[in-house]
Amino acid sequence: MASSADDSSPAAVTERRISWLTLLVGLMAAILVAALRDRLWGAGLAIGAALSWLNFRWLRRGLDTLVAASTAQAEKKKPAVPLLSYFGMLFRYGLIALAVYVIFIYLRVPLVSMVVGLCALGAATIAASVYEILHSAD
Repeated sequence: MASSADDSSPAAVTERRISWLTLLVGLMAAILVAALRDRLWGAGLAIGAALSWLNFRWLRRGLDTLVAASTAQAEKKKPAVPLLSYFGMLFRYGLIALAVYVIFIYLRVPLVSMVVGLCALGAATIAASVYEILHSAD
């Protein structure tokens, strides 16, 4: 199974762009907030952005596995989805929630700052989409 990260298709390029933009947007916001306002808020933004990036990587890996399984079963009338795929999809949300909870309780990082940091993936996706629109080959 070839990974989508090894592919040079436009979709794979956009996925890589979203991946590094997630970290860039989150870390730049974290540095700015930590320098101008509050270090704990900056730490929360950085933690949220890192968790968002990890979530995106797990989502991409899970979808690649799902596509490979469905392609292998293309001739079947009722293809079977591996149960591990469902577990992986749900497990990543549970793991992120657990990480946020533990960091909030033990390190006293503001919960809202981590949730805002999780939005770095959305900001990166919007930025990558705008880039694709402005630099389309059409």
